[in-house]
Amino acid sequence: MSAPRTIGIGILGFGTVGQGVWKHLSEKQADLESRLGVKLDLRQACVRDLKKKRAVKIPASKLTKNPHEIIDDPKVHVVCELIGGTTKARELTLRALRAGKVVVSANKALLCEHGPEIFAAVRQHGGQFLFEASVAGGIPIIKAIREGLVANRFELIVGILNGTCNHILTRMGEDGLSFADALKEAQVLGYAEADPTLDVDGIDAWHKASILAWLAHGKWAPSNRTLVEGIRNIGPADIDFARRFGFALKHLAVIRRDFKANWMTVGVYPALVPNRDILARVTGVNNGITLRGDVVGATTLTGRGAGGDATASAVIGDIVDAIAALTGNTNSGLTADSLTARESQGKKVRMANLPEIVSPFYLRLSLLDKAGVSEGIYRIFSKHKVSIARVIQYEHPNQGRGTVTLSTYPVDELKMSKVLTDLRRLKTVLEEPVVLRIFSPES
Repeated sequence: MSAPRTIGIGILGFGTVGQGVWKHLSEKQADLESRLGVKLDLRQACVRDLKKKRAVKIPASKLTKNPHEIIDDPKVHVVCELIGGTTKARELTLRALRAGKVVVSANKALLCEHGPEIFAAVRQHGGQFLFEASVAGGIPIIKAIREGLVANRFELIVGILNGTCNHILTRMGEDGLSFADALKEAQVLGYAEADPTLDVDGIDAWHKASILAWLAHGKWAPSNRTLVEGIRNIGPADIDFARRFGFALKHLAVIRRDFKANWMTVGVYPALVPNRDILARVTGVNNGITLRGDVVGATTLTGRGAGGDATASAVIGDIVDAIAALTGNTNSGLTADSLTARESQGKKVRMANLPEIVSPFYLRLSLLDKAGVSEGIYRIFSKHKVSIARVIQYEHPNQGRGTVTLSTYPVDELKMSKVLTDLRRLKTVLEEPVVLRIFSPES
């Protein structure tokens, strides 16, 4: 009986996730070797500071400051890119792929910005690029789309993809915190960075949504055709409206596909979600994703979307898939043929035009408090044939202003943009209107 094959693993970046991967691979090495029929060789980890104290014990001989030492090592078969950013990460990823290695990455920004170039290198040099950890942490959403639900065409993918935003909105909705206080708490707890821009302005969720859109439909969503909004403007009146009418405020990534008209739309924005929807009940730093397929119907996956252990779990899952492919047991990755097919599919899909994107809307308006103001507002809605469903007025005694919140029946984005243009021209509208979409699976 021949000796089992040895698979070498190298890690670029040894922060929270990298240390988690090393720790759990070490602890579960015997069990994984037994299951996979191989020997695992944790070759090296690349770090910036060799002397830094770390939570995970690792021999000094296993550390290096030179990433090329890992990539160019002929005994390294799987390279884990966990350094973040897009400049050095791109360079090292392409170097590894050109050497025919398997690259496992948790880097959504890298994939979103350089996906076509990365997959071109995969096709040309025969390696693989696996990226389960790039979206929704410990939730195996990429494997679900790529394998488990492969028989489906997805009309809708909607998800809570950023745990920081979900924690902040949960605290605002359930405990009455302001945005500023909820953000400060998230930073203290380690859920938000000192500079929270990527999270609270929707950029992180957009990277993830773009990856899911490409996986499902073969098309990268161009940033100039994608609606990306954050949660900074959410206030108490918005929370009150949601509570009164049976909604929860969530930051959503929404990908819709119309197969008859052959368009796709991708949006990332705060939305009012009906309490009956399972995503309304995804709280704290958790993530949740609903996929509506033409075969399976609606399927929802929820769980820890971020954190060292959750992300490390997804990275290790990809390492296991990589080993299975390297040993010829299976090939669950994106092969050259499947990448070509996906690229061909994406060329046939167009981005939706504004009149094709329809949903109910919610607006919050700060108005001058004097007679006749409301009538002027209603005339604008009537002019553009936008029907109002609900209205709540809030008084601000002795301040000379009032707040009106209202919701509409379903209307397309173009009509709503015209309404907003006219509202902004009114001298009686004192601040920029706050606009939220009301999520409905059907619209």
